[in-house]
Amino acid sequence: MRTVLATGTCRTSLNEIAQRLGNLGYLVVLANSACQALELVSARGFDLVLIDALAPTSAATHLLAEIRGSRDTADLPVIMLGEGPDEEAAVAAFGAGVDDWLAKPIGFALLGARIERTLARATRIEELKRLNLALDARVAARAIELGEAQAELAATRADRIRLMGSIRHLHDELAVRRDAA
Repeated sequence: MRTVLATGTCRTSLNEIAQRLGNLGYLVVLANSACQALELVSARGFDLVLIDALAPTSAATHLLAEIRGSRDTADLPVIMLGEGPDEEAAVAAFGAGVDDWLAKPIGFALLGARIERTLARATRIEELKRLNLALDARVAARAIELGEAQAELAATRADRIRLMGSIRHLHDELAVRRDAA
């Protein structure tokens, strides 16, 4: 079951969101403030954060900045719900790093679809991160192997130079003995 942290200042709106998203199969945890939401995000893992028009608006932007500013939550999907068709608020939210923004009133079927889309993208991002870590590990292993091969090659070259010197020395010694005989 996917977990959603829904935060906002209107308890009635949050309860409706929790009920509707619960009917769609999500486990919803509610937070009444940005501070409480940050504490919950830090304390436990959520699949998505839904910010419902926090008052003042700067609280929502601050919450988003805190989420994006932490290494552990930088890629946590965040959807923001704004009051009415406020293009300026939407642009500010996207500028702060929100993954999606919806104007209220919202249709819960649409919200569910946007959540699914956002979660699917987050799953792909996590898979890419895992693949990148695996690739980084392979590159590191190959770099170690290359370093070992280079050290072995350097030792082989040193042996070759030493052997060539010995051969030259023996050749010179034979030439001196032939000339003496």
